[in-house]
Amino acid sequence: MSTSDARPAHALSFDIEDWFHMVEIPGLDDTTAWPTLPTLVERRTEEILDICRRAQVRATFFILGWIAERHPGLVAAIASEGHELGSHSHWHRAVYEMSPESFLADLRDSIEAIEAAAGRPPTCFRAPSFSIIPGAEWAFDSIATCGLRFDASLFPAKRGHGGYPCPERPHVVEAPGGRRIAELPMSTMSICGRRVCFSGGGYLRLLPLAMIRRGFRNCEADRRPAVVYLHPRDFAPDCPRCPMPLHRRFKSYVGLSSTRRKLEALLAEFRFATCGAMLEASP
Repeated sequence: MSTSDARPAHALSFDIEDWFHMVEIPGLDDTTAWPTLPTLVERRTEEILDICRRAQVRATFFILGWIAERHPGLVAAIASEGHELGSHSHWHRAVYEMSPESFLADLRDSIEAIEAAAGRPPTCFRAPSFSIIPGAEWAFDSIATCGLRFDASLFPAKRGHGGYPCPERPHVVEAPGGRRIAELPMSTMSICGRRVCFSGGGYLRLLPLAMIRRGFRNCEADRRPAVVYLHPRDFAPDCPRCPMPLHRRFKSYVGLSSTRRKLEALLAEFRFATCGAMLEASP
């Protein structure tokens, strides 16, 4: 949908990683094995680019540095179509498992890899699995040190990998070192009295489209953007399977054949822009 529409806009974003970058899955934590595994990231990211092209919309692509090093042509293609570039870390490790020093080194490595592939540096950051949690606010100092314009790592509801109590609209966070950085948190809605995500990942694949639409309309009524986040594997019914706990298996593989249909329906009905554009438009 053209962004010239006068209606409120929502944020469209994609976390560019491969299927084997899921966190806290024992069979996938050996990084030396990653290059030997089958890959879907190029094929499914090209599908995402085609969807955006057809809808005439630009999105924010939070790219793993590891991906940028191994698929530089893919990152160049994303950049050439005018999408906003962000870092999704280099090794896709949860922030709360890292030290401030290792996180900063990882972030710098990802920025360098993305810039080398795209010809321009990323301007923003999203933590793997929204893993900036209470006690890990030191990460904001590193994000500011690296010159990134904004963060999109906070998940304002309880979830398997943490969550962070914060406003559900764009706001500013203050790092422990005193620097301030703009924040675009994930969007949630109330379902049976519980705050849950509705617009990204396994949540979008699981929930019926009518409920997802209701979440978008609730955000519009509250004058805040909904934030879509999806991964290449969300579009892959043929995504390889690996052993994992039953609840993770359900969330990882439910509704994979529905993702494209749901996203295209949302793009046809609602207005979307990049995460950065949503922050610039916020009061």
